Amino acid sequence: MSSRAHLARNLRLLRASCGLSQEALADAAGIDRTYVSALERQKYSVSIDRLDRLAASLGVKPYTLLMDELPDTGAGEQE
Repeated sequence: MSSRAHLARNLRLLRASCGLSQEALADAAGIDRTYVSALERQKYSVSIDRLDRLAASLGVKPYTLLMDELPDTGAGEQE
């Protein structure tokens, strides 16, 4: 699986586990909702700065969004 695919999956799982809509996450990260949607659909790659903002908004370290498997937070089981 590519890094882009890992990001898409982890972003979607973590966002859902936090109970956030794409719009709420986008607002918290200071980006557009359509950008979050495109990331989750693997349409865009992400800059380091935006990765940092998304991770902070989700309460995780940036590298977590690129991991093969999420730490046992219960989020990985929602797939």
